Amino acid sequence: MNYRFTNRTGGVSTGAFASLNLGTHVGDELLAVMENRRLVAESLGSVQYMSQVHGSRVVVIEGVVDADPTADALVTGISGIALAVQVADCIPLLLSSNEAVAAVHVGRKGLVNGVAQRTVDVMREMGAGSITAIIGPAICGQCYEVSEELFQEVTSIYPEANSETKSGTFSLDLPKALVGVLQGLNIEVRNESSCTLESKDLFSYRRDAMTGRQAGFIWL
Repeated sequence: MNYRFTNRTGGVSTGAFASLNLGTHVGDELLAVMENRRLVAESLGSVQYMSQVHGSRVVVIEGVVDADPTADALVTGISGIALAVQVADCIPLLLSSNEAVAAVHVGRKGLVNGVAQRTVDVMREMGAGSITAIIGPAICGQCYEVSEELFQEVTSIYPEANSETKSGTFSLDLPKALVGVLQGLNIEVRNESSCTLESKDLFSYRRDAMTGRQAGFIWL
């Protein structure tokens, strides 16, 4: 499997975005972001990013385009194209098979609207047989505090998301819930998640508000 997760080190951005910020939509200088993306491309080759909107749209990529498609999942069956998913607390989900690969943005809304399942369906329509999932760094269950309303909304659908903070307030364990979803789809899961909020080497929107984006990349 060919994949990589970046952290916040090794780039040229400064201040709140130091240093390997890959997000063009967070207030960082565009020239710095493009240089960071160029640095990543030096080792990965052609990379396709997306404009993520917490939706469930899946786009099949047949060639890298300049304008990032609006989607929360990218799929390709073409070798030589790396697909990117940007995150700063949400889950970067990478899906790998011999026939196709996918990069998926799974936050609370993405979990509820079934973006992972939709992506798996598209991969299987493209002929993917055995699929392996890799879950990258995301906010952990103890750190993702939510209102009781949001807690009830999510756990009523995904009981595995039930969690609480160290102080006993409502929280959601999205990685655990996603593992359950994927296992229900007969997908092998490699959970490489570490908490974005707890690690200073990772961007975290919940911790810092103004911050950059790290990414997960996958390619055939």
